Amino acid sequence: MNDKHCDVAIVGAGIVGLSVGLQLVRKNPGLKVIILEKESEVASHQTGHNSGVLHSGLYYKPGSLKARLCVEGRAAMIQFCEEHAIPHEICGKIIVATEEREIPGLHELLRRGRANGVSGLRELDAEQIREIEPYASGIRGIHVPTTGITDFKMVSAKYAELIKQGGDEVLTSSGVERIVREAGAIVLETASGAVHARFVVNCAGLQSDLVARMAGASLGLRIVPFRGEYYELVPSKHYLIKGLVYPVADPRFPFLGVHFTRRIHGGVEAGPNAVLSFKREGYTRTSFDLTDALSTALFPGFWKMAAQNWKSGVGEIYRSWNKQAFTRALQKLLPSLREQDIQPGGSGVRAQALDRHGNLLDDFHFVYQDRILHVCNVPSPAATASLVIGREIASTLDGNADFKKVQVAVKHEIPSACSE
Repeated sequence: MNDKHCDVAIVGAGIVGLSVGLQLVRKNPGLKVIILEKESEVASHQTGHNSGVLHSGLYYKPGSLKARLCVEGRAAMIQFCEEHAIPHEICGKIIVATEEREIPGLHELLRRGRANGVSGLRELDAEQIREIEPYASGIRGIHVPTTGITDFKMVSAKYAELIKQGGDEVLTSSGVERIVREAGAIVLETASGAVHARFVVNCAGLQSDLVARMAGASLGLRIVPFRGEYYELVPSKHYLIKGLVYPVADPRFPFLGVHFTRRIHGGVEAGPNAVLSFKREGYTRTSFDLTDALSTALFPGFWKMAAQNWKSGVGEIYRSWNKQAFTRALQKLLPSLREQDIQPGGSGVRAQALDRHGNLLDDFHFVYQDRILHVCNVPSPAATASLVIGREIASTLDGNADFKKVQVAVKHEIPSACSE
């Protein structure tokens, strides 16, 4: 393609990048946006491998961005799905404590959920657990009736469609290879040509820290990929799960433990685990990329994190390679499950930000440097909250001095700023 010019370029056409684009054009009529995606279709990585859960907002620390945006985002997402005939279902879930030592954690989740405004939460005893999920087992539980399921790849496709309807562009097979600054513009060089933008939003997910490095930004963190592997219940065993069944999550980690999830198009997933991946987009156990592996290994925060959590890491790896061990973890929630009742399913890779002190960032994290907003850490529940994350970013940019200059320029320009 010939060089293109726009007001805002967004790197990455996952669900968050697309939502940012959609909310920017809705909020700023006349603003010209180009979204750049290195794959041949949108939502190819984290979004496309998402299990489709509409999270309620139960898990997150009260007052955090995750907590606020998830609760708002779930309602906005349901409305969006209804407006655009995207399949969704509010099936509810239960969180189950199977041992006495998990009860305090269960009560903390209940406290958080109520503090975050999650409606309808109800504590369950063993009999009440079985009333909702007859084959599940636990001594205490929480019923979360507002949790649901949908198809986030379909949601992303609709975002892209709405963006293009307004005359803006979503360019696939256009990965950013180099970023150059020139007077009044940031030039994003891609395999299909250069895009000249007045302002950039980096929503590159698994590649976001690498895109930041191209731009000369110093974020003080590294994206560490964690692969989550799923099994599926064989069709004859789908009856074992009515909705979603989760364990009490370990509060030390931003992962929820292996659980059971009904899918909106049918079937039941079991998993995922959380295994360090040696490739940023590595969806199999044998996936390996030397550059990606070194990027993780040479970051000082990785070894601090590994020293603190190596036992859990070894357990996850063992479960990854041993179906019997994976089955045992699932049997804590569903005792009647047998190894032959599950078959290999899909996998996904989570872009988890890690700081230099070895801390896995728990909340959403944005960094602004010199006309580029870097969206550095937007893991789950980012898909659920994507509409309001996009709105939050659009509102944040309204207060940015550099972005205000873009808005002023747009108001005074008659010709399209997004042109060949």
